[in-house]
Amino acid sequence: MRTRLRRLLTAGALALTMAGTAGAVPAGAATTGTTATADGAAAGTGATAQSTDILDRLEAVPGMSLVQEKPVDGYRYFILNYTQPVDHRHPRRGTFQQRLSVLYKSDDRPTVFHTSGYGLSTNPGRSEPTRIVDGNQVSMEYRFFTPSRPDPADWTKLDIWQAATDQHRIFRALRPILDHNWISTGGSKGGMTATYYRRFYPEDMDGTVAYVAPNDVDNDEDSAYTEFLANVGTDECRGRLEAVQREVLLRRDDLVARYEAYAKENGYTFTTVGSADRALEVSVLDLAWAFWQYSGESDCASVPVADEATDDELWEYVDLIAGWSFYTDQGLEYYTPYYYQAGTQLGAPSFDTPHLKGLLKHPDVYEVRNFVPRSIPMEFDERAMRDVDRWVHAKAERMLFVYGENDPWRAEPFTVGRKAKDSYVYTAPGANHGANIARLVEDERTAAVASVLEWAGLAEDADSLTAAEARPQAEYDAKLDRAGKDYYHRNRHGRP
Repeated sequence: MRTRLRRLLTAGALALTMAGTAGAVPAGAATTGTTATADGAAAGTGATAQSTDILDRLEAVPGMSLVQEKPVDGYRYFILNYTQPVDHRHPRRGTFQQRLSVLYKSDDRPTVFHTSGYGLSTNPGRSEPTRIVDGNQVSMEYRFFTPSRPDPADWTKLDIWQAATDQHRIFRALRPILDHNWISTGGSKGGMTATYYRRFYPEDMDGTVAYVAPNDVDNDEDSAYTEFLANVGTDECRGRLEAVQREVLLRRDDLVARYEAYAKENGYTFTTVGSADRALEVSVLDLAWAFWQYSGESDCASVPVADEATDDELWEYVDLIAGWSFYTDQGLEYYTPYYYQAGTQLGAPSFDTPHLKGLLKHPDVYEVRNFVPRSIPMEFDERAMRDVDRWVHAKAERMLFVYGENDPWRAEPFTVGRKAKDSYVYTAPGANHGANIARLVEDERTAAVASVLEWAGLAEDADSLTAAEARPQAEYDAKLDRAGKDYYHRNRHGRP
């Protein structure tokens, strides 16, 4: 489940790898409110092209090493490690190995820089923009998701600027090899990551496609989520979900006992959340959110009739939608970096549940502080998201945001103002957290694909493309494009 972290470089190797990076970021550069310079940000960016073999050229990049090559029709696919500073402001104070992958098509195609915002899938798959441009794809594992975690882990170095600078250095290292246009993309937390990267390094990419990216500007004002959940779908569907939530809490004693037995049988513990009772309550709170995040109107008929359901039926349904294992220590472990960021910069949703009045015992149970071990300190920076929101609204250029109509994360979206250039926000009707360009209405789908082709350098003018011309340049590949549906880290449980 978890691979061991690789050793840090020796001091001599560190000096070689970090050569030229000390000037990448001004000492003391602000995490928010300052666009860091791109000059000299990557070590050894002048990768030699003496060999025509793509693997030779990748391995010639200082700090880059091959982990594995996997066969895939029509491409070459590499899993790599790249040496990154733990702290980009002080690059000589230690390094870690960050995983990335390269799905290589050819030198003369554009490149899509994909981020999940979580870990890295080691199986090849194409994001939607990669298929649209028929290009190469570079995918990056987000810092602090294992195995891309410094050892020891200084959690204060996990922030959106440090991660954006990871991405900037990878781009600078690979740009001499893949020297056509680049487009960044990602979904959910990956869409957030792609957006933050553009905020801090706006000149790196020729365009950005951010899918279902939440934008929690004011973490203390979450009424938009309450309003969304009170109106999404039909009254009947919402009522059935609320009834299941109530019924589980009415049968709390029996179901908590079952939960404790389930945990014991599977070796699960509840140290972080506090108890099986608290874990049950937060799972119940997740139920409606998780349903709308990954289900739809057609799934409403599968919601049990609460007062007629057996304990087994309620247990199995909550497990299907929210997952009983998730709020165990073992389930939360992988997500610690996400929850840390949610509790320090990103913010997290909260919502009112008047239908559960009198049934909730733990009023603080949905706060992200409860999902991170207490040994890791957390302090929230309310400036971070406000800064990004202002930048996107006023200064976005060649950015495309796609949302799903029925996705709760759409309640607080990114917006683009009059001063933004060539940037758009589209909503796919009836779609959930899996919304993409293909699910937009025809006129918007044509415009979105045309924009991506123009940004990739494959069309002179997006406005001149017809619907027949504005289509993906690569044929559908069942294996690669099914895998590519996980272009963001797909999870339930109300996490982006």
